Amino acid sequence: MKEKDAPVELVVEVLRRLDKAGVLQDMILIGSWCVHFYKDHFDGAALSAIRTRDMDFLIPTPPKIKGETHILDLLKGLDFVPDFHGDGSVSLGHPELIIDFLVAERGRGSDKPYLVKALGIKAQPLRYLSLLSDDTIKVRSRGLELVLPHPINYAFQKLIISGRRAYEAKAVKDRLQAVEVLREVVSRGGKEKARSKFLKLPAGWRKAVLTGLKAAQADDLTDLLS
Repeated sequence: MKEKDAPVELVVEVLRRLDKAGVLQDMILIGSWCVHFYKDHFDGAALSAIRTRDMDFLIPTPPKIKGETHILDLLKGLDFVPDFHGDGSVSLGHPELIIDFLVAERGRGSDKPYLVKALGIKAQPLRYLSLLSDDTIKVRSRGLELVLPHPINYAFQKLIISGRRAYEAKAVKDRLQAVEVLREVVSRGGKEKARSKFLKLPAGWRKAVLTGLKAAQADDLTDLLS
């Protein structure tokens, strides 16, 4: 069965509530929903914006969130139900949207859920997320100011994880989004910045990026970075 896209208005309402509570600026929106909002960064560029039911937030560590804003109370009335995982982390499930809170896994021993006391949750640590928080941009959309990964970092991370996907269909989506975003950056004069960022990646990550580009048959980008 084909996965149904989450409605944009529900995603925006979640963002509005986070913003009203004063915590949105302390989170980085990551995952496929970034592409939807990159369109505003790129002045309405025709990106395909493959959206899913997954809405992911990366919380920088240590968190900068001030005060306490329990997420479940914040989203009350929107029919979100907590789904507690065996490791202690939690997802918020809705018939049309699943929200996950993540932190970057940094080194050995950092693979356990990270308590974000200010939000009343434990966030799940994942590899390669540090690439998304290393360089961020702010995008204005629908009266909100969102923090997103720099588009180049986003594309590189998508290419890296595409090679680790268990299902090829998800890997294909990752590569499609990465190639679209990178080409948009390059078309707007970002060729040198893309190459500079690429050369700063660890050798294994550079190899994974090139492998992803080759699988996507994006010869123009492979030649640019090689």
